[in-house]
Amino acid sequence: MAILSNRIRKVAASQTSQMTDIARKMQAAGRDIISLAAGEPDFDTPKSIRDAAITAIEAGKTRYTAVDGISELKDAIIAKFARDNQLHYTHEEISVATGGKQILFNALMATINPGDEVIIPSPYWVSYPEMIRIAGGIPKTVNTESNGFKITPEDLNDAIGENTKWVIMNSPANPTGAVYSWYELRRLTEVLLEHPHVWVLTDDIYEPIIYDDVEFHTVAEVEPLLKQQTLTCNGCSKAYAMTGWRIGYAGGPKELIAAMRKIQSQSTSNPSSISQWAAVAALTGPQEIIQENNQVFQQRRDLIVSMLNTTNLLSCNVPDGAFYAYSSLHKVIGMTTPDGVKIVNDSVFANKLLEDTGVAVVCGAAFGTSPYFRVSFAASQSELEIACTRIQDFCQTLSD
Repeated sequence: MAILSNRIRKVAASQTSQMTDIARKMQAAGRDIISLAAGEPDFDTPKSIRDAAITAIEAGKTRYTAVDGISELKDAIIAKFARDNQLHYTHEEISVATGGKQILFNALMATINPGDEVIIPSPYWVSYPEMIRIAGGIPKTVNTESNGFKITPEDLNDAIGENTKWVIMNSPANPTGAVYSWYELRRLTEVLLEHPHVWVLTDDIYEPIIYDDVEFHTVAEVEPLLKQQTLTCNGCSKAYAMTGWRIGYAGGPKELIAAMRKIQSQSTSNPSSISQWAAVAALTGPQEIIQENNQVFQQRRDLIVSMLNTTNLLSCNVPDGAFYAYSSLHKVIGMTTPDGVKIVNDSVFANKLLEDTGVAVVCGAAFGTSPYFRVSFAASQSELEIACTRIQDFCQTLSD
């Protein structure tokens, strides 16, 4: 269509959303489908948070609010950053938006000029490069397969150029579950201190979802000298099972936050007033639910990694955080299904797996690193067992 812009022609739709939609349609048509494609907890939003939303509705808190968040929510976010991350912000340094995705989008739209480069460690969340392209920038990916899916200081330094505007850091990471240690971040910050023109966008949305003895750290905490060129992003979606409530937030320098507010004022304006009051309850209320959910996630993680690795054609690292497993398909590529379909890439694998077994996963190409596939273990234990058994059986049917 001639009406479409050149910009939108360069942008791909979210493959995670597409696979989830396909699975839903197949379910609606009567197929037995288990979807491990969606990136959202399967737990209910805690009752105390739901009650706070109902109270807000009944109190008539249903009107427009300040564009980037009510003061009560900003207070709660400031307290959270201080308590959990040793970061200290003022109201003018806090932005609240309609989900973490809008926070990232606002930041990129407010800062990217044509030709600006943004470094993204690969594998990456599917929306990073597309947001950068929408903003007129150039995504510059750095493959991290050889280092446990984490960017090295040497690779970061090599990737930085005169046109680099941002580096995006995501820990715990989607799709791999990789978590950067304090020491690993420290070595990266040493590189960043040598390049004061480069800003850091940390996507910490999976911060509390970590396992074993792993500890979470974020860039501005590890190196306070970088705080004035870092946007620390987070949200309520994953930690509190509030994906549909759409509340994301960030702390950063006043000038950047003001520019993000301007973008938001001309797009969505304020996030839902009811969701904001629910987020206040989430951030200031009991936090025990996070650890309770993590115990369940860890049991699921151990199950799914064990079952995938039992299949000798697959190889899956143990994720330290988030609720995804990223499995290698290197041994599968080139094999053939009983009906003669050759698995030439991970997209063919994911599509054929869904068609033949009813299990929906997301191919590694969506995350910029192939041949892999991502499974979400934000599903019940019984569903995961059935899904992994189907994956095992599917792989056993393949032949050279």
